[in-house]
Amino acid sequence: MNPKSKKNSSLLSRFASVVRGHGDRLAASHGTRENSAENADRGPPQFLDSPALPVSDLVLFADNLNLERHRPQPPQTRQNRNENSMVSSHCATVSPLINSTSGALGGTSIFHGASGFQVRDFNVNVNSPGNESIDGWELLSKNTAPNALHDSDARYDAPKCDEDTRVEVTGEIMEWIQDRNGPRRLLCMTGAAGSGKSALLQTVAELCQGCGVLGSAFFFSALDSTRNTVKRVVPTIAYQLGRTNGALRLRIKAAVEDDPLIFSKSLRAQMSTLIVQPSQKCEGTGMDLATLPYAILIDGLDECVSEDRQAELLTAVKECLLAAGLPFRVFIASRPEWAIRTALEPGGHLCKMAYHIRLSDQYDASADMNRYLQRRFEDIGVHINDPEWFSEGAIETLVSAGSGQFIYVATVYKYIAERRASPVERLKIVLTWTPDEGQATRPFELLDRLYTNILLAAKDAYESVDSHYGRDFLLLFRAHHINVFGFTFSSIHTIKFEADTLSALLRLEPRAEEALLSDLHSLVALGKDAYGGLRLHMYHKSFSDFLGEPTRAKHLFVSESLVNTHLVKCLMQHIIECPDFDSRA
Repeated sequence: MNPKSKKNSSLLSRFASVVRGHGDRLAASHGTRENSAENADRGPPQFLDSPALPVSDLVLFADNLNLERHRPQPPQTRQNRNENSMVSSHCATVSPLINSTSGALGGTSIFHGASGFQVRDFNVNVNSPGNESIDGWELLSKNTAPNALHDSDARYDAPKCDEDTRVEVTGEIMEWIQDRNGPRRLLCMTGAAGSGKSALLQTVAELCQGCGVLGSAFFFSALDSTRNTVKRVVPTIAYQLGRTNGALRLRIKAAVEDDPLIFSKSLRAQMSTLIVQPSQKCEGTGMDLATLPYAILIDGLDECVSEDRQAELLTAVKECLLAAGLPFRVFIASRPEWAIRTALEPGGHLCKMAYHIRLSDQYDASADMNRYLQRRFEDIGVHINDPEWFSEGAIETLVSAGSGQFIYVATVYKYIAERRASPVERLKIVLTWTPDEGQATRPFELLDRLYTNILLAAKDAYESVDSHYGRDFLLLFRAHHINVFGFTFSSIHTIKFEADTLSALLRLEPRAEEALLSDLHSLVALGKDAYGGLRLHMYHKSFSDFLGEPTRAKHLFVSESLVNTHLVKCLMQHIIECPDFDSRA
């Protein structure tokens, strides 16, 4: 509030206290009967026993409101001015303000021609031109992302775990959430693309809601412009937290009204203003913050555009939501891409404070995938009245092809269960499918779209670096992919190189393979083999199939012969540059 507004507020308060404090004693000294001769003789109403309020204050108040000045004639002497005459002066000062037709209040006086009345609970409201009132809660709701809620209409068919699947990992997560005294209040779960992270988080959100601890949930989606940036994350979290507690809601509402531009500020400023400070103010009034629903869930951080904004969100969570004294426990799920991977690495700012679950490495989902298909195939059997339409061997084959990644069996089931097709025929297609040019069936279309999007994003990120100018990302990555199985230079000779050796042969700088694979950690990883050498590891067998089939990879396909040709050229260049090389020998 500026100094002028503070002064007006002070004067207005003093004026209001005079009127309100003596409302019951403000008398029309001759009663209230209209047209009474007795009342006609009494004159105008007066304030009785009212303390003095300097006329100069009222004039100053009028000046500050840009009202027309109406100063009463000052009394002749201070000594002979009694209490009633002082109140009369006050009335004389106020009356012109009310009567004025040219001032800011305008209009005809409500007291004009009146006699014999009482004024009770007199209030003065001052509205500055152009300063309409702001409803903070309404403004907050307009800056949220409704599609990001765990129970939003946009996610009506959101994937979640079957009742008897992912029991172990779900139990571990819920145990962490319910351990209010646990030292680590941040849980980060990373896993390969399609490993079931979103289904797990959806399941956990519903479990938390059922036991009354869900504070908020936010599901990112790269394909939804309302929830693929960090812009609406904090308002959406604050909105959900406010709905769980009336006192917290009022303080969040007041915070928005005090700073309507808060949504254009940094994530840290937003979290501090909309979540941290309102929570602390509630605690200051005696409320136990431990009674608040405290679980905050964020899914798909990697689907938020801009790695820098992902990193900013992680930093804001650490500095604000995990501040001492607050009750929140935060669960974040993401592919192991740059922002969260570097934050969790040794030396990263979240390494020591986060409880880290590596979903693809720590849990084998094969048994759960088997149960998933078994149950759904049995349901199809009931629908088509043929319980023996599939075999156990078929399920085992599909589970094996899925490489422990739920997205594979989910994609297969979605293809087979198409209501206008024969499940028997479609299962046969999946089990025997081989890519042929012009083939109409596309059982892995959903998977192929996923792989295509990840590869294109990685290609753009790698080739945008100036030191990588002129390099072909797809050619270099395909070379490392072929190296997983070995380069075949004759019918009997297959050669495999360690990853760093292959990078050197391809005439790349030391550790170039790390930069090459930086944005592909949701599909591949660098790991040591049985001999201690660093080699590429594929999370998905289906991804390897995708890379080797032109009908699936389409414009991203790089043939093995093209890679071999490039490698041979690089080897020849190494030979030519060798100090002992003599082309005449």
